[in-house]
Amino acid sequence: MDNGWMAQGKCRDLDPALFFPSDGIGVQLAQKTCSECPVKAPCLEYALDNHVDHGVWGGTSERERRRILRRRRISSLQASRS
Repeated sequence: MDNGWMAQGKCRDLDPALFFPSDGIGVQLAQKTCSECPVKAPCLEYALDNHVDHGVWGGTSERERRRILRRRRISSLQASRS
């Protein structure tokens, strides 16, 4: 798996604890950092592909990633039935 994109993340020089918040305000602060990150998309895909269930990845919370995965499963099931 190519993780070279990680070296380009805006988070690379920040305290990792920022991306593992315990409240909604913390999630928003992390998401603000992610919003302008050049590797936001590959970061999100990494988290989805690896079923990372903690922290903010690619600008998404744990709950948001669960929703994305659920939508993808539903779409995949619908496509396979067609």
